[in-house]
Amino acid sequence: MDISVVIPLYNEAESLPELAAWIERVMSANGFSYEIIFVNDGSTDESWEVIKHLRDTDPAHIRGVSFRRNYGKSPALNTGFGLAQGDVVITMDADLQDSPDEIPELYRMISKDGYDLVSGYKKKRYDPLSKTIPTKLFNATARKVSGIHNLHDFNCGLKAYRKAVVKHIEVYGDMHRYIPYLAKLAGFHRIGEKVVQHRARKYGKTKFGLDRFVNGYLDLATLWFTGKFGKKPMHLFGLLGSLMFFLGFISVAVVGGMKLWHMHSGDPYILVTDSPYFYLALVLMLLGSQLFLAGFVGELVVRNSPKRNDYEIEETI
Repeated sequence: MDISVVIPLYNEAESLPELAAWIERVMSANGFSYEIIFVNDGSTDESWEVIKHLRDTDPAHIRGVSFRRNYGKSPALNTGFGLAQGDVVITMDADLQDSPDEIPELYRMISKDGYDLVSGYKKKRYDPLSKTIPTKLFNATARKVSGIHNLHDFNCGLKAYRKAVVKHIEVYGDMHRYIPYLAKLAGFHRIGEKVVQHRARKYGKTKFGLDRFVNGYLDLATLWFTGKFGKKPMHLFGLLGSLMFFLGFISVAVVGGMKLWHMHSGDPYILVTDSPYFYLALVLMLLGSQLFLAGFVGELVVRNSPKRNDYEIEETI
């Protein structure tokens, strides 16, 4: 099979028939073998009934999964990735803001140009400034942290993947924003970008609020930490703990040495415990010890993890 189109959705009943028909026209015009996987994320409208009707109308190409409740976009994508059988997997939103006309070029970039992942870039957007400005800041931070400097729109729903990519990554929580970063951490470095059309929403309303930007930064910090120190936590906590303990110890030694110097010189002096620097030094030593122990405990957890030696092997001969 050439292409699997994975479409997560929540309360998009009105747009689904038009979207399915549009995808079918594009696939037929280009002679692709394909499947469309609708993942209904606990919709409260008629979305699942519409999907079942589409399935009855075209059982050769339409597949559907329905969650009992709303879990979020990441679990929906992860479920769709598990079911996908196409050599190239394409994701798009169900609200008709992503154009299926982009599919042939996305497929070519994966199958012919050799990319592992191609992310859409909605260069011209039909969103208010309250959404576009935070989006630009968010993407700038994601580029800096991930090291994927050629992507301008990490959160674009329109993406294409080599099949091996979706079978080797796990999308959980709200990590769908960082799938390119997840792919990079899994060893897929051929990541490209394509400018795609952004269409104004035709039906319904957006399902995302401004809280996604706050959560996005927290998720990015989590990914950075697990990607860099997931298998070696002592390298972070041990280093910080040792540094803080060393600074605290030096500070205590300086405070004590100054008192001894004043005593030897016959100058007035104060008790060590009357100096605020003494307590700051103790705090540094305590925090340093705790961080070091946290790194040690982290190493014990990693050492006893059944996945401690799980590595991405590309080829064996």
